[in-house]
Amino acid sequence: MKFAYRVESLVKRYPGQAAPAVDGMTFEIREGEIFGMLGDNGAGKTTLVRQLAGLLQPTSGRVELFGRDVTRDPRFISTVIGYMPQSSAALNRLTVREAIYFAAHLRGLSRMDARRECDELLELWRLGPIGGQVCSRLSGGQRRLLQLAVAMSGHAPVLILDEPTNDLDPLNKRHVWEVLSDWNVRLGTTIVLVTHDAVEAEKVIQRVGIVQRGSFTALGTPAQLKSEIAQKLRVEVRFEPTNPPSLPCDIAPQEKEDGYWLFMLDRDDATMLLAHMEFHKVSDLRLNSTTLEDLYIHYAS
Repeated sequence: MKFAYRVESLVKRYPGQAAPAVDGMTFEIREGEIFGMLGDNGAGKTTLVRQLAGLLQPTSGRVELFGRDVTRDPRFISTVIGYMPQSSAALNRLTVREAIYFAAHLRGLSRMDARRECDELLELWRLGPIGGQVCSRLSGGQRRLLQLAVAMSGHAPVLILDEPTNDLDPLNKRHVWEVLSDWNVRLGTTIVLVTHDAVEAEKVIQRVGIVQRGSFTALGTPAQLKSEIAQKLRVEVRFEPTNPPSLPCDIAPQEKEDGYWLFMLDRDDATMLLAHMEFHKVSDLRLNSTTLEDLYIHYAS
């Protein structure tokens, strides 16, 4: 088995913070896999992927990409990684077409090949009609699609994507996951992604790490990790916020919002909840097996 990344005892401490942002992580990412990271805000995900991209010096530990230390070979790293940050103002003065073209050319493509790839990526991400528009005038969703196109230009063997579906509508979110899955299958691209969109990401992620307080609390395939909570059922209840249904005294929701409860229950408890439920007060009820989102909630709590 070949590995794209080998990470050993990785630590990152920021000045003035008592706890490390990344706390002694050791793991591997296989060549050609889609590896996902889930975690709360501030869990250390962005710090970790910036270290994987060679953009942030570790306090200690080592990150190897294809057997080379990312901190000692920045030129090599820049040619093999396409990185998409959560946000970027670096492209603001360029047009959409210029941003994609220059990214492809800087990654080693000839001018002719860079133009050809620019045209392909404009079509792939449905950006053709705004190709001449200045990036600073793009909407949040358009900017996100452009960042994906820029990261993918040059066909780098590794993509690191930090929240790739932020600011996107449901149709574009689905398109992102379809494109990434196809890119991975056709080109063998290793894709490392951070996301909160666990339900949609589950369709493409091959292995997942749950990040809490700078380390992985769980790491494996979704099927492996979900087997630990496979006997639980996901129950979602929606109701009028001013008139909630009553609950059995020993059953409480994992998530509570106005007019919405989410339960993760053993089958016996789910049966008790449904038997007790005041259905005349319920506008919608859904019963499902566990999902990747449930897995995240389980480990986060």
